[in-house]
Amino acid sequence: KMIILTNKAGPSSAPFMILLLVSISAVFGCGVIPGGQTSTRTFTASGPSNLPIIAVYTDKNEVFALVPGIATSKGAVQALAQRFAMQTVVDVLEIEGRRALLPDFVISNILGQLQVNTTYEPLQCHFLRGPGEMRKSPFSSDRTRSDLRPILSCRVSDRQLYFVGSTVTGICPMHGAGGVGAGGVKCQEVAMPINSKHLSLSGTLTTTNIVMANWSRSMWQNVVDRALRMLRSGPFGSHLYTVTVTVS
Repeated sequence: KMIILTNKAGPSSAPFMILLLVSISAVFGCGVIPGGQTSTRTFTASGPSNLPIIAVYTDKNEVFALVPGIATSKGAVQALAQRFAMQTVVDVLEIEGRRALLPDFVISNILGQLQVNTTYEPLQCHFLRGPGEMRKSPFSSDRTRSDLRPILSCRVSDRQLYFVGSTVTGICPMHGAGGVGAGGVKCQEVAMPINSKHLSLSGTLTTTNIVMANWSRSMWQNVVDRALRMLRSGPFGSHLYTVTVTVS
């Protein structure tokens, strides 16, 4: 079995899991489920209160010019989410395989029998209201000089989406052409959270490997928990501290 600790803190349970991994892999490591069947677990991730700009997309050239890092299409955001999910799960499994001293070809074959798929609905920026200006963040309770930072806003239906620095921090209702919060005052008072559908992701872990097919929910939970910890140490980690992932 290619992995994992049975609890999140986990190092104390590692020897047992590694012994089990080695013994089973010696016989079944590359075996597939009979009859061409697959085994699938589902997972959901939720909990962030904001988004990195790379999780937002637009098809407006003027937005590209003023918002570095914004995605060029819905598909680009979805592909990025899938790539991060797949790569971190694979990294976790590979680490445990090497810790168990499995041959590279066994690790490679086992990983080749796993597919991670994700479903995500990214936020679209339809219209850029104007260039960034130095103004007080409408989402900060501290309106000191040190809080001044560039703010870019995009229209989302009848709402105004604000980029503060490199983060999408909230959405304000639009009143007139300028929109609420044009002066950086009212927006804080009426700011709405980003719709939850843009702050959650679902996915599946599908395998044809006969060993992984028999892993318990808690074992897969440990895999995704460790994958999440890896992501938290990456470039978008600050957006993931409040995220939780649940396997079912």
